[in-house]
Amino acid sequence: MDRYSRQILFRAIGEEGQAKLKEKTVMIVGVGALGSVSSEMLARAGIKKLVLVDRDYVEASNLQRQSLFNEQDAADKNPKVVAAKAHLSKIRSDLDIDIHIAHADAQFLDALVQDVDLIMDGTDNFETRLVINDVAFKHNIPFCHAAVVEGSYTSATFIPNETPCYRCLTPVLPSKTMTCDTAGVIAPAVHMAVSTQVAQAMKVMTNTSLDPVLIFGNVWDLEQNQINFKNIVNKDCSTCQKKEYPTYNEHTNLMQLCGRDTVQITDKTITKERVKFAIDTLGSKHRDTPYFLEFYFETYRIVVFDNGRMLIHGVENEKKARTIISQLLG
Repeated sequence: MDRYSRQILFRAIGEEGQAKLKEKTVMIVGVGALGSVSSEMLARAGIKKLVLVDRDYVEASNLQRQSLFNEQDAADKNPKVVAAKAHLSKIRSDLDIDIHIAHADAQFLDALVQDVDLIMDGTDNFETRLVINDVAFKHNIPFCHAAVVEGSYTSATFIPNETPCYRCLTPVLPSKTMTCDTAGVIAPAVHMAVSTQVAQAMKVMTNTSLDPVLIFGNVWDLEQNQINFKNIVNKDCSTCQKKEYPTYNEHTNLMQLCGRDTVQITDKTITKERVKFAIDTLGSKHRDTPYFLEFYFETYRIVVFDNGRMLIHGVENEKKARTIISQLLG
């Protein structure tokens, strides 16, 4: 236990708390700015296993704040979960890491949470947070939220049957219209958000009591505040009160990615082999990696994954994306 001696010396954790951390499995949904930092903190803290879920790959614009990745990851366009596993394994060779290159809808996450002790929010959009919230409360799993934009950050922990849920809190959360891709973000804000998020997660995993508080601040302006949300319960909440979990019934095969001129399509009939045949017929060049197929159609950069998921970059709306699919695949 010499590796964790300084953490054990911290009286709030001690040997008993460290032993509890050693048995915990944490799912992180989104391994970008938030998830890359939280995954490293949790790996170094000594947890048993990480389950990483992310649909994207590393790009040069990520490196300013996504501290787990490097230039080679961006040059190779490695999927974020693949790059994360490679780097985390060098930090802790005994860490069990399960990775999934996938879009995190309710049905997909539902199949992964059977042995998960806690879920961490590493996402960049409101819709996926509602999915995580539904999955967490359906399976009685604590959910640690974090968000960041510009110099601002928020974090909160939701515990089924003890606290209101994320959906209850949405009226008091900061604006959902601003994203890192539209308003920018600085790395110190990311680390502030994740530091409070992981500290709360460690409390949950060591059975330390915590107050249900929404922490919010601005690292640029050196401000931090918190509000207790114990009584902010929506009596008509479809998640924690009615237990209807509405995101389980939401199905869409086209999605505009948050703050980006990119549309995601999920369709099991869109296989790499089918797309490769189409672009070979058109005489277009492509790049085939172990994880995805990349090519250009007209001026649009398109990436196709093995699991029937396609990203069309450079489109501003779903209508145009449908037109491109029709032209490409018929």
